[in-house]
Amino acid sequence: MHKQVFHKHEVIQCERCRTTFECKANSYTKCQCSKVQLTINEVQYVSELYDGCLCANCLLELQQEYQEQ
Repeated sequence: MHKQVFHKHEVIQCERCRTTFECKANSYTKCQCSKVQLTINEVQYVSELYDGCLCANCLLELQQEYQEQ
């Protein structure tokens, strides 16, 4: 018998790497992406490349990519 799992928040895929994660946009301070502190310029860089949510790992990689430019 399958046990059904209910999530309080939306489960989505990272637009960049397709990893699944629970998006907590309505509880931003509890969301995994809130662990990545981006500058305004880094946010703009990411938003020029992607429209949807990204996982924290991808945000960190893109932050590093921006800083290396």
